[in-house]
Amino acid sequence: MTIPVIDVSALADGDEAGTRRVAREIGAACRDVGFFYVAGHSVGTALMDEAFAASRAFFAQAEAVKKEALYTAAGNRGYVPMKGEALDPNRPADLKEAFNIGLDLAPDDPELAAGRMFRAANLWPTLPGFRETMLAYFDACHCFGRLLHRAFAIDLGLAPDFFDDKLDRPMAVLRLLHYPPAPARAEEGQLGAGEHTDYGCVTLLATDGVGGLEVRTRAGEWIAAPHVPGAFVCNIGDCLMRWTNDIYVSTPHRVVSPAGRERFSIAFFLDPNPDADIACLPGCATPARPARYAPVKGDQFLLSRLSPTYEKSGLGTAAKVPAEAS
Repeated sequence: MTIPVIDVSALADGDEAGTRRVAREIGAACRDVGFFYVAGHSVGTALMDEAFAASRAFFAQAEAVKKEALYTAAGNRGYVPMKGEALDPNRPADLKEAFNIGLDLAPDDPELAAGRMFRAANLWPTLPGFRETMLAYFDACHCFGRLLHRAFAIDLGLAPDFFDDKLDRPMAVLRLLHYPPAPARAEEGQLGAGEHTDYGCVTLLATDGVGGLEVRTRAGEWIAAPHVPGAFVCNIGDCLMRWTNDIYVSTPHRVVSPAGRERFSIAFFLDPNPDADIACLPGCATPARPARYAPVKGDQFLLSRLSPTYEKSGLGTAAKVPAEAS
């Protein structure tokens, strides 16, 4: 099995026939392996290069400097140190470090002022141009991610704008990732990123050409997801799988630490708005295949998936969702 490469340029061009073709191709991938590459997207190559350069500059700093922006669980933002999380809780901590950036909110934003979970101020290192580059990249990925959801909606028989008001203030995270070369003596079973599924709707992953990402097929075999220049590696997350009543597949994947080379990647995880209703979508249940999950709010679902990742790390977990925010 191979991961399909889909040219999505018709989505932005407004070509109706082309958009429906893209929606069919994406839908087929979402039902099968749950992964696909997108070429012809709207995130510029120059901006992607700038984001990778800024990421390398951040991770090259001293550990003490990076920890000035240490991860906060309630906001899901900041620096996660090496071995700071275990994506597979049954294995040793991951051999990677990360930096999370969320939706950038104004200081007087009502949800920020109320202390709502997953609404927090971003933590910024003192690197010239870092904040500006990352916010530009975040916005470009957010825009494209919403466009991609129009293809999902068309494939699922919904109005093209169905997801628009559920993704306009998302709990999205832009995550910078650095994997050092594989150590000579790693703990048994330790990986760059343990086997896991992503939590949100869709992930847009940019890679640097160093291999390591592997995807588990429906048959249980691991296949490599090689670098495709200029393309995103996209995969369906648990939230969209739940929304579609398991019609779309959230596929397990992992990163095997590269031998003799460090690896950088940048992931944009598009989670829905905190108050989005994650309930079986129209047309995704039948009498023979009823809804498999109870409805849940977006922030409650993210909390249920995020907390176990950090239980072993000492970085803490987010508090329960306040009743008034549910």
